[in-house]
Amino acid sequence: MSTSTAPVTTTVAPLVITGTGVLSAAGHGIGTLRPSRAAHEPAPADLSGIADDLPPIALRAVADLNAEEYLGGKGIRHLDRTTKLALVACARALRELPVLLADGDKPRTGVVIGTSTGSIRSSSEFSRDTLIQDKPYLVRANLFPNSVMNCCAGQIAIRSELRGVNATIAGGRLSSLNAIRYARNVILGGHVDRVLVGGVEELCPQSAWGWHVSKALTATAAVGEGCAVFVLEPPESAQAAGRAPLAEVLACEVSSTGGERGSLASTLARCVERALARSGVSAGQVGAVSLGCTGHVGLERVEERGLREALGVLPGRVLRVTRQLGETFSAGGSLQLASVLASWQEQGDDGEVAVVTSLASDGNVGCLVVRRPSPRLPE
Repeated sequence: MSTSTAPVTTTVAPLVITGTGVLSAAGHGIGTLRPSRAAHEPAPADLSGIADDLPPIALRAVADLNAEEYLGGKGIRHLDRTTKLALVACARALRELPVLLADGDKPRTGVVIGTSTGSIRSSSEFSRDTLIQDKPYLVRANLFPNSVMNCCAGQIAIRSELRGVNATIAGGRLSSLNAIRYARNVILGGHVDRVLVGGVEELCPQSAWGWHVSKALTATAAVGEGCAVFVLEPPESAQAAGRAPLAEVLACEVSSTGGERGSLASTLARCVERALARSGVSAGQVGAVSLGCTGHVGLERVEERGLREALGVLPGRVLRVTRQLGETFSAGGSLQLASVLASWQEQGDDGEVAVVTSLASDGNVGCLVVRRPSPRLPE
């Protein structure tokens, strides 16, 4: 049964995004996701560092993942790709803040990362070792830390000396939106002053073959990877520190059909309506939507149908970043949000409000409402 019938609270305290760190097949930085670049397919990346036994499908990898540039050479040899992607994205987000965090800010700064199951490759390879190695199961001990789901978030906190709330959110395709919702709650609950929040997904044989065998994607869809991380904080905190906001984060809602797939579109529509009501904005104010199911068999039309039911009509700007980056699963929602910010940097006619949506075949749906700050984003 959907939870979207619960009473709607029409007031939310906006939070602001003041920093971003983005890695994807399109490149490094939020500017690589601007609409003018979306039509250009990313250059083929060298996949030899990922694996040789990949399926015969389109694959989109992050190129030039030079972790040493951001993290130094010490202690990164045994880090998996998931952790490296997130560490570099977080380092970029913190370095590119208009006013850097002071040492006194770090005890009240948290980390919330959305993921599928952590590094699928690390956990799979560690489990495989227990079956193929000589008894008494001489597994490679150095693989164990990477097999723990919260390894990534823990490494971020350790290396950046952030001592606030540290959480890993596993919610499948909705992981990024669930992470943003969680981050919002811990900030408004007074547990931390700001959060480094986002989603990450690595490209590996295990996940790539899973997509290939499942036939869940269309024949032309690619499988990708990436990470997008945002510095999220109250507007008062950002103003006091002199950090100009890139966007205002309003409501973030999630819901479920309760296993009834036939009601997926209507459940998404109710979720969007609830998020808009809590944000205090109308459907007519939505100038852009960022869709998450492009390339998914069956789900792409369901997502569009749900949005039309909620908004009346799709707005003039419809962002489909998956076409450019490939299916990035748990990082999808964060990269969709990054594409909204990139569009605002480049476009002047997207309106003041954007909606990010995500849904999955298991019946879970989510919606995030963001508003362009005033003055508009700097170039």
